[in-house]
Amino acid sequence: MASQPTLAVVGATGAVGTVLCELLTGRRNVWGEIRLVASRQSVGKTVRCRGEDLTVRGLTPEVFDGVDVAMFDVPDEVSAQWVPTAVDRGAVVVDNTGAFRMDRDVPLVVPEINPEQVRHRPKGIIGNANCTTLAMIVAVAPLHREYGLRELVLSSYQAVSDVGQAGVDTLHTQLVKIVGDRGLGSRPGDVRQAVGDDLGPFPAPLALNVVPWTGVSSDGGWSSDEVTLRNDSRKILELPDLKVTATCVRVPVVTGHSVAVHAVFGTEVDAEGAREVLRNAPGVIVVDDPAAGEFPMPIDAVGTDPSWVGRLRRALDDPRALDFFVTGDNLRKGAALNAAQIGEILAGELTQP
Repeated sequence: MASQPTLAVVGATGAVGTVLCELLTGRRNVWGEIRLVASRQSVGKTVRCRGEDLTVRGLTPEVFDGVDVAMFDVPDEVSAQWVPTAVDRGAVVVDNTGAFRMDRDVPLVVPEINPEQVRHRPKGIIGNANCTTLAMIVAVAPLHREYGLRELVLSSYQAVSDVGQAGVDTLHTQLVKIVGDRGLGSRPGDVRQAVGDDLGPFPAPLALNVVPWTGVSSDGGWSSDEVTLRNDSRKILELPDLKVTATCVRVPVVTGHSVAVHAVFGTEVDAEGAREVLRNAPGVIVVDDPAAGEFPMPIDAVGTDPSWVGRLRRALDDPRALDFFVTGDNLRKGAALNAAQIGEILAGELTQP
């Protein structure tokens, strides 16, 4: 293929699709035509992308004719229906949903970790990992290469933009309702009463609160996000027997997922050695000076590409274990940026003579 490949962005007007259009504007231009595709409600809208006002198209089989790469960020059931159609029409699909992630013939690619897997796509589909996994795994992988990972114990602190604009709107609405009442949070039920019944996509109020649940119910009392953290980590690191346990928590943060990591390795580890590994790791920035109040926090990581890592310390009771905190923008590296990076690898492959 001599000319630049054609790209379709499916879900272009959603939270991740909007960020992807921004990234396509600011990153190296590897695409020829870009087609923006969305649901019926968005058809005909114009979106600024790469210096052009592009008209949003509807999701039809014909929209994929002539498309080389299609990036999907839509509900799982929409991907399950339309990804095979895009593949049948000749596109390689980068899918940011859970519809195909665990298919053994769909590679789960993080370009900083396993870019070679892009070429191994027997079904024409490449999976994008869960946004919480992506924030964490970019830091875990280089430590695994150095010390040999054996076990992960994870606690996530997930932002509301994880569930789209409805989550962001719900949090802001609740904050408006509670502002000015400094007594709230001191009596049972007072926050619930102030917030009212409009909980949006969450099972409980988020203002002045944290909710130890994200995702939907899975077997054994686990949430789907907790199971996904386990499954994604195993697949990306190619450690099918890796021990992983996770507790996923929703917090009143707009954008930026964080994870507290307890990682057990096969060899002894020290904090300064781990710091040096992470300083040299692609896609990672070390922010670790507690004495100066410098920590990795979502309010600083939002809008940036790397995973921010800090609070590095060897476990008190196990010389093979390391504890640290990592945060990253769940709409960028957690979704749109990782897809854009995969797309750039594909574009390079497709334009080779």
